[in-house]
Amino acid sequence: MTGPATHEFTLDADSELRLDLLLARELGTSRTHAATLIANGNVTVGNKREKASYRPESGDRIVVVLPAPPSREVLAEDIPLDVMFEDEHVMVVDKPAGMVVHPAPGHWSGTLVNALKGRGGALAAGDQGEDRAGIVHRLDKETSGLLLVAKTDVALRKLGADLAARRVVRRYAALSWGHLTSDRITVDKPVARDPRDRKRMAIVTTGRAAKTDFVRLARFESVDLLRAHLHTGRTHQIRIHLASVGHPVVGDDMYGGGGGRRLVELPQHRHFLHAAWLIFPHPVTGESVELRSPLPADLRRSLAAVAESEALLVHPDPLDDLGFYRLTT
Repeated sequence: MTGPATHEFTLDADSELRLDLLLARELGTSRTHAATLIANGNVTVGNKREKASYRPESGDRIVVVLPAPPSREVLAEDIPLDVMFEDEHVMVVDKPAGMVVHPAPGHWSGTLVNALKGRGGALAAGDQGEDRAGIVHRLDKETSGLLLVAKTDVALRKLGADLAARRVVRRYAALSWGHLTSDRITVDKPVARDPRDRKRMAIVTTGRAAKTDFVRLARFESVDLLRAHLHTGRTHQIRIHLASVGHPVVGDDMYGGGGGRRLVELPQHRHFLHAAWLIFPHPVTGESVELRSPLPADLRRSLAAVAESEALLVHPDPLDDLGFYRLTT
């Protein structure tokens, strides 16, 4: 597992909250947990320890040292996986919606990593820890589609470098509410944790650079079908960027797109976002590997409903018919 983490922030105004309540809001945790961190000496305000009842002032620099989580064995579990590509170096999995990628509080089993360990064989360890063995990049729990897994440390380092250099091409199919102002838009806005809710992401001026290209493939009565191309890979990037321009992903409860499920025949908790197209240089041979994942059944039913076309239900890959894989579109 990874070691302790440090969280630092500076107040730009006097706090109306006690230190424990302020930390609970900042860290997205409970007041009890925040008070425990303070009592154990994990919190300093201006290099000094303060009580939980202390009310921070403007300019106070607050440093929180978050202890490493207790070691927890990642169990191998017999969970079927749809493997789209595999050799001795790398694997590409078609992740189903509802599956968390790696173990974390609240999801210690049933994850992709548990399933990968259940298959046996090598997985890259790197410095990520056992709970993230082999993981090159992540998909949100309710996002389906193609995900890279490294089986050796060499492959993990190379694929990580290729991701950073934008040599790994990731394109997603998304259904968004309303209609974009034009058929092609680029959203280039920095993303970071929402300062008011640590469980969410937000557009934050001091956040990390994030850029997404969107192309409208079809316009229906109340939604657009989009192809999203990631230039960066921030948490919830596509969802945040679409919400920021007033067109959240259909079914996205967290960022304002959760209403109207019956209208689009989308299951509860599912959002319409699918990692459909992946192109990457093989980490050893350097040859280009291109993979496609047709829309899963639940998203196909939703697309057929908004398009009012039952033919889409039986089409081998409706995205192909709608020009998803044609870059001139």
